[in-house]
Amino acid sequence: MTMHTRTLGTTGPQVSALGLGCMGMSALYGDADRTESIATVHAALEAGVTLLDTGDFYAMGHNEMLVGEALRTAPAALREQALVSVKFGALRSPDGDWAGYDGRPAAVKNFAAYSLQRLGVDHIDVYRIARLDPDVPIEETVGAISELIEKGYVRHVGLSEVGADTIRRAAATAPVADLQIEYSLISRGIEESVLPTTRELGISITAYGVLSRGLISGHFTRDRQLGANDFRAYSPRFQGENLQHNLDLVEALRKIAEQKGVSVAQIAIAWVLSRGDDIVPLVGARTRERLTESLGALDVTLDDADLAAIERAVPADAAAGDRYPAPQMAHLGSK
Repeated sequence: MTMHTRTLGTTGPQVSALGLGCMGMSALYGDADRTESIATVHAALEAGVTLLDTGDFYAMGHNEMLVGEALRTAPAALREQALVSVKFGALRSPDGDWAGYDGRPAAVKNFAAYSLQRLGVDHIDVYRIARLDPDVPIEETVGAISELIEKGYVRHVGLSEVGADTIRRAAATAPVADLQIEYSLISRGIEESVLPTTRELGISITAYGVLSRGLISGHFTRDRQLGANDFRAYSPRFQGENLQHNLDLVEALRKIAEQKGVSVAQIAIAWVLSRGDDIVPLVGARTRERLTESLGALDVTLDDADLAAIERAVPADAAAGDRYPAPQMAHLGSK
């Protein structure tokens, strides 16, 4: 495995070509083993992964504390190379329900204070609101992050799940290093207007959902039973005929992967890597075994013939079902 580096935009830091998304270690995908989760973060750092992604609302702070413990117990050299990206703004109730988003400047600074404490760090490398607050102009939210940068608590402004117009408005307010947004073989909506805009403005993409929550990992089976605490039990792409259709796409992709002697997950991640040096895939590995498989994508080279075959097997817009249930789709930024 060769760990290359990529740069987050024109204003951001250099990071590893793959980042580690830590959300699944705490929330939304069923039970996770804390000891194995921390060991996975350590293994990622040892392999040269530098970008760790979390959110202050992932299990109501649990994920930040887990990442903080992993950093605190890692060797000093590895701890110092880690760059932490944090999403904020999602409001939760004690029973876990979602209650909207808060991008007010005072709230931004309050969220940051708690995140710094839970993570046990003196600064956050990339800070971003998880979804646009429809009641607060993005200029005000980004302006508050800029004030945190001036005081040394944050290093770079990030965005998450917003459209081209919002990206332009944010970038006119302050330098934006990175946009985090879903991007995979079966989630290619950013190609129409978002990706051209970020490239015009020199903003990178950290792509989450590169395996579509395990759907195109090659490991998800048609008869798998999902627990009530697993987001996928309610996700349209994992339901009924949608699931059958989507797993047929995976089988078509598997034939290409087998011809190259790699796994389905590796070829799916390699495809995202091939889309440009301005894109950093986040892998949501919860175990060292899955991490090792994901890292193997770095050694997969896709030539023009491979890419054409993948395109035929999994065309754009081939997936059945939305990527979130309808209420959550309503919060995704299209402007």
